Amino acid sequence: MLAYVALGANLGDARQTVLWAISQFDGLADVELVARSHLYRTEPVDASGPDFINAVVAVMTRLSAHALLHQLQHLEQLAGRQRPYRHAPRTLDLDLLLYGNASISSADLMVPHPRMYQRAFVLVPLAEIAPQRVATGHLRGVQSQRIECLAV
Repeated sequence: MLAYVALGANLGDARQTVLWAISQFDGLADVELVARSHLYRTEPVDASGPDFINAVVAVMTRLSAHALLHQLQHLEQLAGRQRPYRHAPRTLDLDLLLYGNASISSADLMVPHPRMYQRAFVLVPLAEIAPQRVATGHLRGVQSQRIECLAV
């Protein structure tokens, strides 16, 4: 199954943490990294703290969506993710955006991600690696949000 995952961090060396997380995908059982976007710097949206470093990756997986979510949460824990309160600054945030064409609604997982179409930090890097998954109208809807593509 082709899945898309958003990565973000705004604590510590956020850039290095996001690059580290991207490098970990090929080490996950039944997961293969097939594409990655550039890194982007963005202002926090519905969160606090310094600017975020964001990216989106595409992975092929034989895992179920819930099993993939658990692998993502494990990577967050390895990066020292704390959840002291909702929308707290974070060392690493990994969100399962899309899982094939599946629509999933459970207590711990919503796919497509319920707020992905409201966030430039998701749509711009997703459009970079999967333009067919992002409508032009969605990109227009987030054009007022500051986003800066970084060199690496």
